[in-house]
Amino acid sequence: MLHDYIIKAGSYLAAVVLPIMLACTVESPIDMGTSGPGYSIENGIVQPVNHLPNPYETVRNWGSLPEGREWGSVSALHVDVDGESLWVAERCGRNSCAGATVDPVLKLDSSGNVVTSFGAGLFIWPHGMDVDTEGNIWITDARSANQRELEEFPSAAGLGHRVIKFSPEGEVLLVLGVAGEPGGPPTHHTEPNDVIVSDNGDIFVAEAHTGQGRNASDDTPARIVKYSADGTFLKTWGTFGDGPGEFRTPHALAFDSEGRLFVSDRGNNRIQIFDQEGEFLDEWKQFSRISGLHISDDNTLYAIDSESAPARNSGWRKGLRIGSAMSGDVWYFIQQHDATVPSGGGGFGAMGEGVAVDADGNIYGGEVGSVTGLTKFIPRLIP
Repeated sequence: MLHDYIIKAGSYLAAVVLPIMLACTVESPIDMGTSGPGYSIENGIVQPVNHLPNPYETVRNWGSLPEGREWGSVSALHVDVDGESLWVAERCGRNSCAGATVDPVLKLDSSGNVVTSFGAGLFIWPHGMDVDTEGNIWITDARSANQRELEEFPSAAGLGHRVIKFSPEGEVLLVLGVAGEPGGPPTHHTEPNDVIVSDNGDIFVAEAHTGQGRNASDDTPARIVKYSADGTFLKTWGTFGDGPGEFRTPHALAFDSEGRLFVSDRGNNRIQIFDQEGEFLDEWKQFSRISGLHISDDNTLYAIDSESAPARNSGWRKGLRIGSAMSGDVWYFIQQHDATVPSGGGGFGAMGEGVAVDADGNIYGGEVGSVTGLTKFIPRLIP
């Protein structure tokens, strides 16, 4: 889809982008001991990928909220099964929904207008989202209320550490975890970052969020939890660390067309790839420090980096790297956009944390922290 669109471009794309695309047709996994199209390795270290073609226009502040509302942080977003509407869970005009009475879950049409909303009073910190094949919306609530929030809003004690499944109309269909109580499987979750549902209905949850922090230790939860479609616990894998199958904040999840599970191991600046039973298959570092993942039906991989900075992943720039989920080649790089106050770990500008892609190839980034709301990246023909 994206390839066909860009091939129609003028002389610049014919000379620069098309050769890269043709070089990216390898269908075997990357050998991490060699270089691949779009990246290079020196002395065993993947070099920063900051200077690839960018055939996209960046449009900030896309989407309109109802009168009187302002965008808060957005890391949870996903395109609807119709291929054009966008589901978003925003943090109630700020970076927390504690005490808020507005609906954090919103459905926007292709023009950016809100057509459906729900979820008031159910979340503290909506963080990850999936839309399954039946159009149901799954959202993670990735922390408890902090002490300040509890003092101001005592009712917030009963929220957080859950995964909630909604119908498209907002009916709660399934809840995983115990509200406000961190813990481990089979009954509890701790800081669930993301959720994804496989074609057969199995549910995968990634946790926890604090693994990349300075105070993280070997006791910090760092795992993938698997359930059957009805919420029956099946298994878990992963521990804290930096080896194969270990994590420092498994932040986002995606499947490729072969059913392999891609995990953005953000604290370790890499993707890890597993089969659906948790067997480690590969790791890729050429897509940087990834906060959000999306893999389209044609196995195009969209990896959004909201945190790279000198203090985190030195030499890499925040941005959106696009490539192949089959070969690991990197094709394009959308650099960070301007921000008065840098987001993420500092450094230059800002880039979203969540990422979604519609049927026309438009990319949506969910912004967090000092920059809020949505950014849209539109594929353009370059003259």
